[in-house]
Amino acid sequence: MIRCTIAGVSFYLQASEVEQKMSGIKPEPITGESVKIGNRTYPVKQVGAIITRQDPRDFSAAQMVRALEKLEFKCFPKPAPAPPAEVPDVLPQSPPYWT
Repeated sequence: MIRCTIAGVSFYLQASEVEQKMSGIKPEPITGESVKIGNRTYPVKQVGAIITRQDPRDFSAAQMVRALEKLEFKCFPKPAPAPPAEVPDVLPQSPPYWT
């Protein structure tokens, strides 16, 4: 059990409690930091909102990452942006407009 402060509110959290609250919850799409709980990967803000019952805008992902790592959950950084689509070096030839 750990004691942590998230968005100015103190919480006592246990890993088993986090696992229990997240069981049966469908993960939202990952756009930022994430955490592996059981065999699923969740956004840390989604986990924070569920286990603290706070609005995710009221706390930072970093606060949740620190708490979850203290509980020995594996956290992952924000995914790298997708590389830009390749632009062809030569534009396709179009037929002349006067034909």
